[in-house]
Amino acid sequence: MQNYTIEKTVGEGSFGKALLCRRKDNNRRVIVKQINVGKLPAKEAAKTTQEATLLSRLQHPNIVSFIESFRQNSNLYIVMEYADGGDLERHIKLRQAQGGRLLSEEEVLNKFIQIALALKHVHDRKILHRDLKTQNVFLTVEGMVKLGDFGVSRVLERTMDFASTCVGTWSIPSIHKYKA
Repeated sequence: MQNYTIEKTVGEGSFGKALLCRRKDNNRRVIVKQINVGKLPAKEAAKTTQEATLLSRLQHPNIVSFIESFRQNSNLYIVMEYADGGDLERHIKLRQAQGGRLLSEEEVLNKFIQIALALKHVHDRKILHRDLKTQNVFLTVEGMVKLGDFGVSRVLERTMDFASTCVGTWSIPSIHKYKA
């Protein structure tokens, strides 16, 4: 972390935090995800390393760019591009607070297309994001959309594989419960 100056914490979870930092060599703002792998079970610690590996493979204008990753003490650090426009959830809430202004059809379409392009790039590489939500869709002040947070992503071995695990709050009811 000696190459970065921490400006502030922008997010916090049970095993880590997201830090807004400035690179000392070029003064560029970045997000540094700090994960305390020392407190994680071995299997979970391996999954955190997978996030860095996945991000490094995903080079697309609509995906948060990977810069570097490194270990220091008991922490894994993943350095990523900083999207200076916040996340989509904050953007929508801000619009609502400004008198309930809705996003225009053009703005919705623009953001939707950029998210779809990011997902196509991810899916073409047999990766499932598994945590797609407005908090993980980041924006730049120039109007770019950047998909981020690949912490619970899964790589499929073949295109016909199915993801059989349940993540988050979604559940799909059994088809046998319903009669036609």
